[in-house]
Amino acid sequence: MVRETQRRLVLLAAVAIVAVAWVTAFNGTAVTPVARAAGAHSKPTVARVASCPFPTALRHAFEAASADASIPRSMLWAVAKVESNLHPEAESSAGARGLLQVMPATGTALNLNIDEPTSNVLAGARYLRQMLDRFHSSDLALAAYNAGPTAVTVAGGAPSIEVQRYISNVNQLWYSVAGCR
Repeated sequence: MVRETQRRLVLLAAVAIVAVAWVTAFNGTAVTPVARAAGAHSKPTVARVASCPFPTALRHAFEAASADASIPRSMLWAVAKVESNLHPEAESSAGARGLLQVMPATGTALNLNIDEPTSNVLAGARYLRQMLDRFHSSDLALAAYNAGPTAVTVAGGAPSIEVQRYISNVNQLWYSVAGCR
């Protein structure tokens, strides 16, 4: 089971690396798959990346938290979209609250008010940065964000199918808006 989980995480990481490289190689633009399939001799068709889909009232919060925690704003948006569907008043059955579904103890440890949307986004970004620094992998950091770092350490990766699905959903959204402006 652990070996299969590790294999899946490696595969997800490889897909993520390719997706990021594909988008960033064209400086915020993406080459369409049709152009890529046409071959090296034809000039690629370039599609402009759309505006970031942040809620207008919270755009500044995502941008500031992204800069503060050195995390791509598209990644933060994807986490918020999966965690709360961008509802600032969301609360989970486990007690996580707000846009990024931050636990009260995490907010307290970070000295931030998780019930205030701007602080919630900042708390989520800082906590995600802690997970990235600890696990050195976006997939493992996302798994820890969702299931807790102890569960990820004990399992040696995503501890359940649900967490694997969470990682996949965040990555899919994240890469769909990577490089947005």
